[in-house]
Amino acid sequence: MGLFDGSANVPLRKPPASAGPTRQLMTPRDDLKPLYLNTQGFRVGKSGEVLQVKDKDKTVQEVRIGEVCQVNLLGNIQITTQAIQSLCEAGVPVSYFSMGGYFYGITTGLNTKNVALRRSQFRLADSEWFPLSLARALVAGKIRNQRTMLQRNHIEPKKSSLGIMKAMAERAERAENLDSLLGIEGTAARAYFEEFAGMIKPGDEEESSASGFSFDFEGRYRRPPRDPVNALLSLAYSMLAKDLTIACYAVGFDPYMGFYHQLRHGRPALALDLMEPFRPLIADSAVLSAVNTRMVTERDFVRAGASVALSLAGRKGFFRAYELRMDSLVTHPLFEYRVSYRRLLEIQARLLARVIGGEIPSYPVFVTR
Repeated sequence: MGLFDGSANVPLRKPPASAGPTRQLMTPRDDLKPLYLNTQGFRVGKSGEVLQVKDKDKTVQEVRIGEVCQVNLLGNIQITTQAIQSLCEAGVPVSYFSMGGYFYGITTGLNTKNVALRRSQFRLADSEWFPLSLARALVAGKIRNQRTMLQRNHIEPKKSSLGIMKAMAERAERAENLDSLLGIEGTAARAYFEEFAGMIKPGDEEESSASGFSFDFEGRYRRPPRDPVNALLSLAYSMLAKDLTIACYAVGFDPYMGFYHQLRHGRPALALDLMEPFRPLIADSAVLSAVNTRMVTERDFVRAGASVALSLAGRKGFFRAYELRMDSLVTHPLFEYRVSYRRLLEIQARLLARVIGGEIPSYPVFVTR
């Protein structure tokens, strides 16, 4: 039974309390790779079914359209109409970022055909019970994943911080409204980021001295990021928001109509909703890997006023760390098969579509142990 009657005047009804086994979900092949271009002045064209990346008149890279799952353009990079048309036809999204990594938007083909899903999404967003129910689960899952990150990667996290996070996860599941949930999430985030430095391995003191930068972390600063770790975190969250926006489009959602994140012009609220439990598992993990394995070093940063950003070489190093994390395999607890994080994002978006369609009673947040 679906969530809605045919008439727009019939009130929304909650799904049944119990349901049968969840049908298996299969997502598209995951051997396709993203293409990142961040060298300023590059131009992207096409010849047949091949993308050609040129620097002035010199071809520097050729990639078959059938071998990429997305194209990401950072900064001043041009792309021809012919290339965009072919990518849209192939179902390959093109994402646009500032040179510093701010996510501007996306071009996709005509793959948002599931009008019934979007109508249900909009109607549920206007209900009182569904946004709070989903937001509770998302925030509780995020806090539990943050706590697990500390337990796995910190030398010795404070018991008081772990205790606060455990209590906040439990409180999140009982939050009475979205405003109180925001406060609970903020309290847990402060406890988490107060311990974040303990997951970062000490850097090279000589390199820090020579570059003027270090990986010392004293807290989360977003706008603008004031130090290298915050610059990496901001870029990581931007890339993850892009990937979940793509997942929303692939399923048929409107990524700008969310349930927890409030409506704001140009903000993909639903993508940010789905992103919450994955922030520590994908974005934070990629940052720690980039720093601790020296894929990104202190020399890979530049300062512009009060802001710190990655250099061209630094962005390349971070994209490698991010994609390694996205290619990591995990076991889905509901279906018990192993998938990459990239496929997992779309699986979770499709599970939310099943909740909205009334096939399953609640959204199964991905929580690692």
